[in-house]
Amino acid sequence: MSVMKRLSMIFKSKANKALDKMEDPRETLDYSYQRQLELLQKVRRGVADVATSRKRVELQINHIEQQATRLEDQGRKALSVGREDLAREALSRRSSLQTQIADLRVQHDNLQAEEEKLTTASQRLQAKVDSFRHKKETIKATYTAAEAQTRINEAFSGISEEMGDVGLAIQRAEDKTAQMQARAGAIDELLASGALDDFSGSRNDDIQAELDRMGGGRDVELELARMKAELGQGPAPQPSIEQGQPQAQPQPQSQTQQLRQPGEPA
Repeated sequence: MSVMKRLSMIFKSKANKALDKMEDPRETLDYSYQRQLELLQKVRRGVADVATSRKRVELQINHIEQQATRLEDQGRKALSVGREDLAREALSRRSSLQTQIADLRVQHDNLQAEEEKLTTASQRLQAKVDSFRHKKETIKATYTAAEAQTRINEAFSGISEEMGDVGLAIQRAEDKTAQMQARAGAIDELLASGALDDFSGSRNDDIQAELDRMGGGRDVELELARMKAELGQGPAPQPSIEQGQPQAQPQPQSQTQQLRQPGEPA
């Protein structure tokens, strides 16, 4: 196979594929119906033209017959007054008109036959066009229903172009969400392990809050011990070293106090 033939075959195959993809059967049926209507209109116009010609021939025959009748009357009058020559001339002209009438009647019969033939063809074509119109509408409705069903099935199966794009968008969103969740979890683990520094201060704030809770509990205990001491229910509380208060140093006892025996009055 030569290069040109191969190129021609490739071009025709691709053109046929493109045309098949672009072709809509409903549009093709509408176009065919339109062409049939145009053909029917031409046939009807032809019937009207033939009928017009037939009518014109009929009028012409009537006119010539009137002329022939008048010539016959003129011939009788001429013969009645002794003008045989005029009567002969009138009859000669009348004979010529009769020949024209005969020819016109032949044309009239032909036109009438043609008119009947075209009328019959027009009626048959009209019936065919009507039948094609009903069939066309049925096919179009069936094709539209099949197309809608196909689109619905493709949407349910997810193979349609629109649903495919939606599915890809959802998949991308899910992948991105999972990636962000994984990244957030990894960062939390790194912050908890100390591999990353938390510059927002949340980690130090947690430690400080724990220390504040411990200090607050000790203050409550000290306050409770102080109240018991005031009521004589316990010793006075000792200030905590953590609060930064110095402890009271024991005072040295005097020599008299050191020699006093227990139970003796001061």
